[in-house]
Amino acid sequence: MADETTPNGTAPAAPTAAPQVRMQILAQYIRDLSFENAVATKGAPQGEVQPEITVQVSLDARKRAGDHQYEVISKFRVTSTNKGDNSTLFLAELDYGGVFMIEGVPEEQLHAFLMIECPRMLFPFVRRIIADVTRDGGFPPFNMDPVDFVALYRQELARRAQAQQAGAPADQRLS
Repeated sequence: MADETTPNGTAPAAPTAAPQVRMQILAQYIRDLSFENAVATKGAPQGEVQPEITVQVSLDARKRAGDHQYEVISKFRVTSTNKGDNSTLFLAELDYGGVFMIEGVPEEQLHAFLMIECPRMLFPFVRRIIADVTRDGGFPPFNMDPVDFVALYRQELARRAQAQQAGAPADQRLS
């Protein structure tokens, strides 16, 4: 087999490998959890009950003291109201955190990685906790639809851009 050379007679440069991304979940935990069964305190609504559920999601991330360690908190607020009279049936709030070791992600992509990939890894656990809490609270388990964290991230970037154009300070969290 012949040696390969470039047109100027030098050996071709070895391809540079991009740094390999490595993510490891070091810990997961419930930071805060509450469930309010309004039906139990106020009594069952009169007439037909047509539950309507809304889910609000916000995200927060911060660097930890350890090398390449980050904490990501996903906050979920699930509200069920009766469509007929707009009365609250239940309210569930969960702050779920994870500690991640992340290596090989370029600095300019780290924020997006923390706000998309890390919550995506935590979501199945959040979904299970919400389903268990609503079931244990006396309602059918609420199996939350998957959250599109990419769309959520893009919406937040657009919101921040609008806030900057309007001259309002943009907070550092994703909501």
